[in-house]
Amino acid sequence: MKPVQPDDALAKIVGANPLPRTELTKKLWEYIKQNKLQNKKVIKADAALETVFNGKKEVDMFELTRLVNTHIVK
Repeated sequence: MKPVQPDDALAKIVGANPLPRTELTKKLWEYIKQNKLQNKKVIKADAALETVFNGKKEVDMFELTRLVNTHIVK
């Protein structure tokens, strides 16, 4: 899979180096679980995720993918 480049906001969570989309998703979920930010189907934002979530305090899993896509440098 072709590596993607996270922008500065997403890089604070998954790192600044280009990585495959699958690895990016894996690191994002590790961060969410490590920080206990998931509540059933809702992901709650801490300071770093709130930037990725465009200011939202919480998002559902489906919205998560869409919002993360906006933080990948094309």
